[in-house]
Amino acid sequence: MEAIHAQVGSDVRGGDLVVVSTHASDPAMAVGEIAAAVGTVPLAGGLVFCSHRYEREALAAALAERLPDVLLFGCTSAGEVGSLGYDNDSIVFVGFPRSVFDLSLVSFSDLDRFDPEEARKSVRQFAAKARGKAQDDLGENLSHVAIFLVDGLSHREELLTMTAQEALGDVDLIGGSSGDGLAFRETGVFFDGKFRRDAAVIGLLSSSRPIEVFSTNYYEPGAQRMVITEADAETRTVFEINAAPAAEEYLRLIGDPGAELDLTYFATHPLMVRTGGAYHVRSIQSVNPDGSLTFYCAIDRGVVLTIGEAKNRMAEMRGMFDKVRRKLGEVDHVIAFDCVLNRIDSDSRQLGREIAELYDKARVVGFNTYGEQFRSAHVNQTFTGLAVGR
Repeated sequence: MEAIHAQVGSDVRGGDLVVVSTHASDPAMAVGEIAAAVGTVPLAGGLVFCSHRYEREALAAALAERLPDVLLFGCTSAGEVGSLGYDNDSIVFVGFPRSVFDLSLVSFSDLDRFDPEEARKSVRQFAAKARGKAQDDLGENLSHVAIFLVDGLSHREELLTMTAQEALGDVDLIGGSSGDGLAFRETGVFFDGKFRRDAAVIGLLSSSRPIEVFSTNYYEPGAQRMVITEADAETRTVFEINAAPAAEEYLRLIGDPGAELDLTYFATHPLMVRTGGAYHVRSIQSVNPDGSLTFYCAIDRGVVLTIGEAKNRMAEMRGMFDKVRRKLGEVDHVIAFDCVLNRIDSDSRQLGREIAELYDKARVVGFNTYGEQFRSAHVNQTFTGLAVGR
C-alpha cells in the first residue's frame, strides 16, 4: 500500500474540509483512498489536482465510479502541494462539506474561439443563479469566491481572466493554469467527468465560513531597466530587448553573459513589469534556438521590464500566513496555486524542508501551476491562495 496523507478535520460534520493526498499509482486505488476518507460526509463538491503521470481516462472513470454524486472539477499539475510541502506523482483532493458550502460550475471549451461578450453574459447569468442557489441552501451572509482553472498551454489566460472577473463583479476570482510536469505538451482541465485540453472551468464556491484570497511574490524590482523592442504577442515570444538579441541582452543586463539559460536560471532571475501601481513577475518559460525568449504571460513590443531581486522568502511567507490568520482567526486550510517556478527556485536555494514545515503548519494544499489568476490579472511566480476559516 502506498502512502496516503489525510487531513480531515476533527469535526467533519461541523463543516471542515476533507483534504486527502495519495501517492497510490493506480488510479482506482488512489480514488478508493479518497472515497474512504470522504466516507459518509455529504459533499457539495470537490477539487482534484493530479500529477500528469496518471492515465487520465482511467482516473476520470474511477472518480465517476467511486464519487458518483459529487460535483468535481480540477486539473493536471506541474507538481502537487500538501503537508509534505512540494510533492510529486500524487493526487490532492479537497472536499467541500454540504453543511457549510455550495458549489456551481461553468465551463468553456475551444478557447481559440473564445467570445468575450458571450462569455460575460454567460458568467453573469451563472453567477446570479449560483448565488441564489447558495442562499436557498445555506442562508444569507455568505462568502463567495470563483475558483478558476484553465489550460496552461492555451495562451488565453489573460483574456479569460479579465472577462470572467468583470462579469463576476464583487466576487473575487482566483486560480491557476494547469501543468504537465515540465513537459509543456498537453495539460488537462477536469470537469463534467473528463480531462479536457483547450478548456477552462469556473467553480463558484459559497460558504457560511469566512474566506480570504491573497497573492504575493518574493521579488522586488531591481535597478536595471529594459524595453521589449521586437516580439510576437500571440506566441509570447520576445526576439529583441533594447534592440539586441533577447537572450543575449537579458544575460548582459544581469551581468552574467556566459550563464546557461534554463528554468532554474529564469526562476532565480525573474523579469518584472509595473501594472496597476504594483510590480508583477513576467516569467520566462524557455530560450529558443534563435536566442529568443518565450514567456508564460502576455508580452509585447514596448513593454518595460526590470530584473527582480529576491526578498527573504521565508520571512515573507510567515508574514503572509500571519496576516491571513489575523483576518480569519483559525484557518481550516489554504488552497494554494503556487507557481512551478517558485518550486524550482526553492530547490535551488535549498528551502524545501523549511517550506514543507511551514506549509504543514499553515495547512496548505494545492498544486504547482504554469501561471496564477488573481482577480482580473494573470500573473507568474506568485503564491496565490484561498484561505478558508473555521
